[in-house]
Order: sequence, then structure tokens, then C-alpha cells
Amino acid sequence: MTAPGGTETAALDQSSARRLLKLWNEQQSAYVAHRDHRFEAMFDVLRLHSPDDLTILDLACGPGAITDRVLTAFPQATAIAVDYDPILLRVARGALDGYGPRAEVHDVDLVTDGWENVLAGRTVDAVLSSTALHWLSPAQLLHVYTAAARLLPAGGVLLNADHLRYDGSTPTLREIARRHDARVQRETFDSGALDYSAWYAEALRHPELAGLAEEREERFADRPPQALAPLEFHLAALRAAGFAEVGTVWQYLDDYVVFARR
Repeated sequence: MTAPGGTETAALDQSSARRLLKLWNEQQSAYVAHRDHRFEAMFDVLRLHSPDDLTILDLACGPGAITDRVLTAFPQATAIAVDYDPILLRVARGALDGYGPRAEVHDVDLVTDGWENVLAGRTVDAVLSSTALHWLSPAQLLHVYTAAARLLPAGGVLLNADHLRYDGSTPTLREIARRHDARVQRETFDSGALDYSAWYAEALRHPELAGLAEEREERFADRPPQALAPLEFHLAALRAAGFAEVGTVWQYLDDYVVFARR
């Protein structure tokens, strides 16, 4: 597995990393109802459209949740996972280590020009992301979609799963979605799942990760949360980026899997 090009620090052992990935999945299930269902919708697209030995690019991979699932579901697949959070990168490298050369993990900042150079001229069959690209501004999102389109061959697909919030034109749906989110979070946290901040606190108990807290803070100090772009913007941005066909393949209230074909 390829390690991020940063300073030399101790690797996180696979067992600890797999435990943190499990806790991450439980934590994310509080914020994304029916999270496994949207992954299954994404994988159905891949099964029915992509080759068995597909190569995926996992954008803003976090601790490796999508890549882990893809490499399990598709035994001939390979994955290139990228993120900019040094803590999540360290967890991903440990959690995916058992896949050997089928998994690469790279330290990549998606808001910089030329981030796609990490592929060194390789193409991929699919670009995937989950609950991550909402950190980007609309201009940055268009930049990422445009770069992704260049990486895909004709017929290649992009699948982005994320909350795309209802706006003021649908106040009833927006309120229903808000109340649903609150209920799911309450029930999931009551069952013992960590919330987002508590997950990071748990991660930092590991000395291999604790030393990365300051670097993480510095990397994201000038990146405030962004207003969530609506579905219509994503579809328009994908068309502008050069995708020939765009749409959705899954929806539950305001949670979508957006599809684009090159």
C-alpha cells in the first residue's frame, strides 16, 4: 500500500485501525439513515455497468469505508483512496493494509490544482465518494467534478452519495428531513455509537494518531463549513464538467446517490 508523502511517523496497527473503521461506520450510521442501502445502490451500478476487475478512485476516503466495501464485494477490484485529513489517512492505511497492492492510500488535497496527478496518468473505471464532498465550495466542487471527468474513460461513472438538503421551496420536506435526522441520531447515539467529535477523541487515544492532531487543525484552519449545494447544482455541475448523462440512482428524503456517466 502506498503511504501518504508526509513525515515519518509510526504506522497504526491493522487491528486498531479496523476497530476505528468499525466505530466510524457506526458513527456515520447516525448521520446517514440507511447508509448501507445507498452503498448497495452504488455497487449495483458497478456490478451492472463496470468490469469485474474495475479500478475505483475513492474521493475523500476518510478511514476507508468505501474502499473496504468495494474490495470485499469485488474480489478483482483495485482502489486508489485519497484524503487530506492526516488522522483519517493513517487509519485508512492500517485498515486497508490487508488488501495489499489492491489498495493505495494517498495524501491529496482536492482543492489544489493538479490533485489528479496522483494517478500518474492512469484512468479509473469509477469515481466514488460518500458524505464528503459537501466540504467543498460550489466552485471547488465543479473543479473536482471536472478533474474526475478527465480521469474517466468513455462510459466510466461517478457516484457521489451525500445529503443534498431541501431548500426553502419545500419547507415541509425540509422539516420532515430535519426531524428524521434528529430521531435517527438520538436512537443511534443512545444505542452506544460515538458522535463525530467523540470518534476523533477515541482515535487520538492512540499515540500513533495523537501527534497528528495539530497538523490536522492547521490543514483545515482556513476551511470553514460550506453551505450545502442542492441536487440541481450537482447535476448542473456534472454536465458542465463534461459528463454525458447525469441523474440519481437512490434517494431517501434529502439523502441521494448522484450518478454521472462520462
